[in-house]
Formats: sequence, C-alpha cells, structure tokens
Amino acid sequence: MFEYEMHRIRSAELIRQADEHRLARAALAGRKARKAERSSTATDAEGPVTTGGQRRTRYARTA
Repeated sequence: MFEYEMHRIRSAELIRQADEHRLARAALAGRKARKAERSSTATDAEGPVTTGGQRRTRYARTA
C-alpha cells in the first residue's frame, strides 16, 4: 500500500510540474509574440537593420 501511495504522490508532483512548465512556456510565447508585434509595427527612419545572410563561415579555414 505504501508503494501505491508513493506512486500517486510522485504522479501528482509530475503533473503539477508539467502544468507549471506549460504555463511558463505559454507566458514566454506571449512575450515573444508581443515583442515581435511591437518590432514589426515600429517605423524607424532606416527600417529594419539586417544583413540578410551569414557573415562568417561556420567552419575554420584550413591551411
């Protein structure tokens, strides 16, 4: 009986942790969405500053 109760407690704890993690991810996604919306609606004089490509190669040059 003791093992069954320990299993139920552990299961409830894992479910609670998963709910907290899910809420944290939802909050982060909401913040990212608001930030993206804010940056897309901003009207800078120069517009968005992006290079459009990779500046360096991923691998070091061989001798």
